Amino acid sequence: MNARDKAARLAGMLYLLVVLAAPVRLIYVTDTLFVSGDAAATARNIAAHEWLFRSGIAGDLFTGAVSLLLALALYRLLRDVDKGLAVLMVALGIWDTPFYFVNAVNDAAALTLSHGAGFLAAFNEPQRDALAMLFLHLHGQFIVFAETFWGLWLLPLALLVFRSGFLPRLLGVWLFVNGLAYMAQSIAGVLLPSFEDALSNIAVPLQFGEIAFMLWLLVMGARRGLQRTPGTPTLPVGT
Repeated sequence: MNARDKAARLAGMLYLLVVLAAPVRLIYVTDTLFVSGDAAATARNIAAHEWLFRSGIAGDLFTGAVSLLLALALYRLLRDVDKGLAVLMVALGIWDTPFYFVNAVNDAAALTLSHGAGFLAAFNEPQRDALAMLFLHLHGQFIVFAETFWGLWLLPLALLVFRSGFLPRLLGVWLFVNGLAYMAQSIAGVLLPSFEDALSNIAVPLQFGEIAFMLWLLVMGARRGLQRTPGTPTLPVGT
């Protein structure tokens, strides 16, 4: 296995960690503990299943940190294809980290309110429940905003993959469409929230481009058997 294969598989492993960790808070905790339109029931669920909710916070922190490492690993893999595009990819990709960290703070606030700590005695229980729901709502809004960057960073990544010569061009096209789908969801969430769910039904299948890319990196690495495009530089073995 040469240096490029090692870089590809490292990026694939980091991508796998993000794919496994991100849904803990994004999907599982939300579906298990949150009751739509019922702040009191949601707060009770959070208090009763604190470990699960804290797992979601830990998942966000872990995802934010690994996302940064992933952007750097992909830069190492693709920098010789086009260094300018690779720098742009990293510059857009690192925004994942602050979004996840800020959302961990939102959840920590909701958890504190659900327990009704002594310094919150000035607020009655319905007020605390409403404030907890507000922080959970802010968490959701941050995800909507983050989808813009989830989409933007995939665009230079898609071009790099397409031009690389050692990764399938189809993956580059799929990643580009994947990025546009994320951005469309973000725009809908801000401007047309009533259409967000309907758009998600269309966008979600398109967003499997990242999964396909991750699996290719993990299983196939950087395939030397793929024909290189003319002028595509190569990484010397052992660097």
